[in-house]
Amino acid sequence: MANNHGKSGRREMNRKESEVDGAPDSENLWSSLLSEVQTSRSAQLPTSKSLLVLGDKESGKTTLIAKLQGNEDPKKGSGLEYGYIDVRDEYREDHTRLSHWILDGDTSHANLLTFALTEQNYSDTTVLFCVSMTSPWNIMDQLQNWASLLQDHIDKLPLSGEDVKKFQTESWKRWQEYVEPGDEQEVASPTKKGRGVGEVEEDVELEPLPEGTLTRNLGLDLMVVVTKTDFMVDLEKDYDYKDEHFDFIQQAIRKFCLQYGASLFYTSVKEDKNCDLLYKYLVHRIFHFPFKTPALVVEKDAVFIPAGWDNDKKIAILYENMHSVRPDQYYTDVIARPMTGLGRKQQASREIEVVAEEEQHFLSRQQVFLQQGLPAAPGAAIPAGVQKTPDRKVVGSPGVQGSPKKMEVTPGKQIGANTSEGVLANFFNSLLSKKTGGAGTVSGSPGAGSAPGVRAGGSPQPDDYKAAVRSDAAAELDRLTRNQKKSLVNPSTDGQSQSEC
Repeated sequence: MANNHGKSGRREMNRKESEVDGAPDSENLWSSLLSEVQTSRSAQLPTSKSLLVLGDKESGKTTLIAKLQGNEDPKKGSGLEYGYIDVRDEYREDHTRLSHWILDGDTSHANLLTFALTEQNYSDTTVLFCVSMTSPWNIMDQLQNWASLLQDHIDKLPLSGEDVKKFQTESWKRWQEYVEPGDEQEVASPTKKGRGVGEVEEDVELEPLPEGTLTRNLGLDLMVVVTKTDFMVDLEKDYDYKDEHFDFIQQAIRKFCLQYGASLFYTSVKEDKNCDLLYKYLVHRIFHFPFKTPALVVEKDAVFIPAGWDNDKKIAILYENMHSVRPDQYYTDVIARPMTGLGRKQQASREIEVVAEEEQHFLSRQQVFLQQGLPAAPGAAIPAGVQKTPDRKVVGSPGVQGSPKKMEVTPGKQIGANTSEGVLANFFNSLLSKKTGGAGTVSGSPGAGSAPGVRAGGSPQPDDYKAAVRSDAAAELDRLTRNQKKSLVNPSTDGQSQSEC
């Protein structure tokens, strides 16, 4: 009995020990499952990546980012604007969000960069400089200003010397490890390109860079985007830009990109040029998606220069088309600011210009209406004091009847004599007046008396009146002719007689 009791006690003890030993096994099982999940999760797309967009006002920042988002109705913000772009990996059925910060074009808001670029997210941030082709004369100044502003902000960050060197070394590696699409087989492990800041950097010996390359290494992945390239057509039409001008602009921007280790894009949201390519290149640089597009330099409005591809020899190819300009000229000496506004605005002002009717043509047209006794044209007001009578010019302007030659014949004689002008005015009024029973009075003519043949009631006898007027006019003309002949034959005598009188 004692032996049986001892055996049963040992079995119970072994059972309890096995239960105790099984508990850690179950815990290890859960730990392994959690570890596997964590490992698979680490292989997924990161969520800490961000994009910082800098550029002047009207440089197309908001429109470009909205295009990358697929947003058809972009809204402009102010200060520092935050948003995100959905990124999907179709191969791994994964998705994430790429955060973006858009700084207002006013440089006075530069202090807001403290929220967008910090020492914690420095290695996860890609910076995008936006400049617009609508003002090519400002492109280089804007790039230099924003690069200097970014450098000033970086200097204020609490980064140690080791951190700065680590970031700069990573930028150096990214530039040197660029591989032309189609040549990936030459690289042992292309999937490790750019992964992990400072990863095994002690085992890699960096080759020296060509002169002028990465001389301003900020330790950030930079991109320069020239927006609104569809405006090149207007520059050619309104400002007489040639291909050599666009080549000069391109070589200047590419030299800037060489200094900062930046890639270059020419885009047009209006014509949808290079926008999809920019998105693919962004997710390639940030999330290491596959990217197979080589550099594009053929179309002047759709240029793409990936970081690490360019060098001075490739830029020198552009010099072959520059005949009237030199690549070493100062930028604004070649691409000068025009004296007037933009050509598109000038064209719009010409289209809405209202051409007024010529003044003399308008007055002559109104005169026709007035002389015919008709109402003026619609909308044309008759000035005060203008009488609608065809006789106004004759009756009210006696000086019109006088001939300059007749008035210069006898300079000593007073011009306002009533005898000659009254008779002549009487004669011409009789020709213009209507021959009706109740019209044709000549009492309004200056110096006109009662003509023969006019009855007391005011109605003239037609035959007698016309005969008298003709007689008076003929006599007056005959007298004027004789006086003119006398003055031409003996002007001194005539002048003496005039003085004696």
